[in-house]
Amino acid sequence: MLNPIDTEVVIREGGAVGRFPGEIHEGVAWWLGACLVVTFKARRIGVAHDGHPVIAEFASRFCRGAINAQHYACNVRFLGHQTEERLLKALKGFQGAPGAWLSTSTDDMTLTIRIKLYNQQGLVLDETNGLAKIRRMIAEDHVPIPVNDQARGTVEPWHDQLPSVDGAS
Repeated sequence: MLNPIDTEVVIREGGAVGRFPGEIHEGVAWWLGACLVVTFKARRIGVAHDGHPVIAEFASRFCRGAINAQHYACNVRFLGHQTEERLLKALKGFQGAPGAWLSTSTDDMTLTIRIKLYNQQGLVLDETNGLAKIRRMIAEDHVPIPVNDQARGTVEPWHDQLPSVDGAS
């Protein structure tokens, strides 16, 4: 692992949570994207974020990890800046695809990054439905990598009927 993290501290509360910079870095998002795909053997996932400039890079890395997860050739439907509720509605339309909501919060000038992971039923991951497996994969440096270029997935902007939060479609 090139840039290790304390997985017990960071991989919690439905995904990953940590101060940035410090506890969490952009590579964690890549690892989570790849591990989510492999954990659920996902051919499609949905990803959205809260629009903060820092979280946009985390979302980009998450998507890149997901499309490079072993042989799954995952199609990432990238919703961009949307609310968490809109992501969950979109996931239902993706016929049981897992997903991720990336967000930020600031407290006393400290930026906190949160990457919340959802299973195929739209439930936040916990210790019994995938989070423990993902934490173990990252802690043991078993983050999945692509087997070849043909196994690489795609990232597609999602333009369904939901307008973005900022009014653009």
